[in-house]
Amino acid sequence: MSATVSFSLPTSRGPRTVTVSYARVGTGEPLLLLHGIGHHRQAWDPVLHILAAERDVIAVDLPGFGESPALPDGLTYDLSTVVPTLGALCEALGIERPHVAGNSLGGLLALELGREKLVRSVTALSPAGFWSPVERRYAFGVLSAMRVGARRLPLPVVERLSRTAAGRAALTSTIYARPGRRSPEAVVAETLALAHAEGFAETLRAGTTVQFTDDVPGLPVTVAWGSRDRLLVRRQGIRAKHIIPRARLVRLPGCGHVPMNDDPALVARVILDGSR
Repeated sequence: MSATVSFSLPTSRGPRTVTVSYARVGTGEPLLLLHGIGHHRQAWDPVLHILAAERDVIAVDLPGFGESPALPDGLTYDLSTVVPTLGALCEALGIERPHVAGNSLGGLLALELGREKLVRSVTALSPAGFWSPVERRYAFGVLSAMRVGARRLPLPVVERLSRTAAGRAALTSTIYARPGRRSPEAVVAETLALAHAEGFAETLRAGTTVQFTDDVPGLPVTVAWGSRDRLLVRRQGIRAKHIIPRARLVRLPGCGHVPMNDDPALVARVILDGSR
């Protein structure tokens, strides 16, 4: 189910080769899944097979995250590079204008793909970019602290913590409202993914200038926010609705910042409804 693809990305310095790791499962209209900063494509595992019953699902490790190598030297991790990279990825996979769902950073990327008319529908789960300056500084501070913790904790300590509900909460309660539902193996894997993400620092740095201010006209957009999101607080969803007035704004009761784990059935239904 896991695979890699390499493709050429046109740049001002000439074509550059980018390699992306992904998992593909299911049949139907194509659906691209994009994770958040410091995470990996396995964040979507709780909903993957529900979605695959109706969609050709492609879950991507963004460049510099998960199993995808870093971008080639000289390429930045800002929207002007990553969005065309995702467009080139779809072309390499033979996918024409997929539906797209993204979480956090992935939600921001999904909305930008929508603005560029590279997709046919967008579902954004707690997307980045609708913050106030204070909210952004808070979120980036929390993310930086999580990164430091993941890099400093020895693997045996992470494995020991992951074996108990309290330990899983200590490691992941910032992003999950129900961290006890995450398996020990998944918690270890995502802690390592955060620790080793080559694109983390540059992506965070690029995010300091990001503010989503434009509409996404001409295609269906769903913005969904967990009622227990502790990283990007839910009032940012109201701002998103003001900026994208035709968007469907959905509340995810009892869900945290990464809601796929907290309520897989609800999140899958929101994504499928948004892509019909």
